[in-house]
Amino acid sequence: MVYGKVVERVFKPSDQPTPAIAKPDNVDYVPLSTPKAFLVQFLNIAGLGPIFGAISGALWGPCVYLWIVFGTILAGGVHDFLSGMLSVRNDGASISEVTGKYLGTAMHNVMRVFSVVLLVMVGVVFMVGPAALLARLTPDWLNMQLWIVIILIYYFCATLLPVDKIIGKIYPVFGLLLILMALGIAASTIYYSGERPMMELTLDNLYPGSLDNTSAAPIWPLMFITVACGAISGFHATQSPIVSRCIKSEREGRRIFYGAMVAEGVIALIWAAAAVAFFWNPDGSGLAALKEIGGGNSNSVYEMCVGLLGSVGGIIALVGVIVCPITSGDTAFRSARMTLFDWFKLDEKKIPVRLSVAVPLLLAGFGISFLNYSVVWRYFSWANQTLAMIVLWAGAVFLATHDNGHKNHCWLAAAPATFMSAVSVTYLMYAPECLNLGAHGSTGVTISYIVGIAAAVIFLSIFMLTTYRHPQKSRERYEKIHLERRPTVSE
Repeated sequence: MVYGKVVERVFKPSDQPTPAIAKPDNVDYVPLSTPKAFLVQFLNIAGLGPIFGAISGALWGPCVYLWIVFGTILAGGVHDFLSGMLSVRNDGASISEVTGKYLGTAMHNVMRVFSVVLLVMVGVVFMVGPAALLARLTPDWLNMQLWIVIILIYYFCATLLPVDKIIGKIYPVFGLLLILMALGIAASTIYYSGERPMMELTLDNLYPGSLDNTSAAPIWPLMFITVACGAISGFHATQSPIVSRCIKSEREGRRIFYGAMVAEGVIALIWAAAAVAFFWNPDGSGLAALKEIGGGNSNSVYEMCVGLLGSVGGIIALVGVIVCPITSGDTAFRSARMTLFDWFKLDEKKIPVRLSVAVPLLLAGFGISFLNYSVVWRYFSWANQTLAMIVLWAGAVFLATHDNGHKNHCWLAAAPATFMSAVSVTYLMYAPECLNLGAHGSTGVTISYIVGIAAAVIFLSIFMLTTYRHPQKSRERYEKIHLERRPTVSE
């Protein structure tokens, strides 16, 4: 209510027609009402991220609350608002095109490949999880691979059809379901506070045991990568162009983009707090039960819902852990298709052209689904936060060179961009699935921290020496790049 308005005033929304009003095409550029656009954006970015990620983040104890709250307000909300509004300003361009405009040709090409790979991984992550649960709940002949094929058929329809035919109709309903699910968990956590009292806030690392039997799991950088969608997530930037092509006015941007991120942060906070209260054992084992169940996953969600809401909670959990990830996966593939269309300047009105892109993307996702699910998820988490870092730097360039603005306003994006740079590079050095320096004891951990902080300082120095010192030159450079949308059939 406060910081979001500050960011909005700095951005200065205009009364110029949005892409949906200026050039509707009845496929991707379709005007939607503000409430519907908010719920579509909310479910696009939410899915199971603020549930699974927040519950996994609860393994570190109540310190996760601070990351969710301040990450949402100071980083995630700014990231989502800028990615959505910069897309609006650039005719609904995909985030790879937007970042390329403000960060240069090299980053343009990197982001095109990076964002498509990330989106396909998201689609796979949110396809395999529900398929595995459905396979457990249905007859043996309906195995996991068959469920994956069924989900892929739905993805095919959602990727190919106009945005208002499936997504615009069913997403608002599922968005409300996700909100009601969180409110039920919140009320039950308070109701059972006598049996499961809430812990006092502490900055102590309460992660049970150790990570891979080599070293204790440090809050930095692991918690900041684990809790992504509930605080800041680069995946959101890939989803924002879907809604930026549908809003009717730039003045709706704060309520839709920043507001949806705050709503997701509230839901993440509820699930993190509920997990700490539900799984904490004051007798000495702490959060060991949460670790044993695997952190945030369908099993922990089901146990919490049944334990707090009874049989009704079991039904809600079942619907939630099946429907919510599927509704994030379909828009992931749709965003990948949009990114490729913007990249190669293809015409989305032509069904054969849409088929030529959608089919290979879905087949690639089907092939990746045979890989180890946990490995795909870990790489997705790092790629997710790295993308957020890149988008924030693009936003910082825009704010530093903003017409009639003040270059000091760029710190609204540059500060969280520097922070996320340190997080992302430190994790790259430390994590088992990356360079794995964390396995080499205190020396490896120290090197990871030094390299991460040094990288953040280098990125900040480049920004200060180029864009911040010479804002007019930077503005002249990116204003030469026009991200023109493909013409409509009538044009």
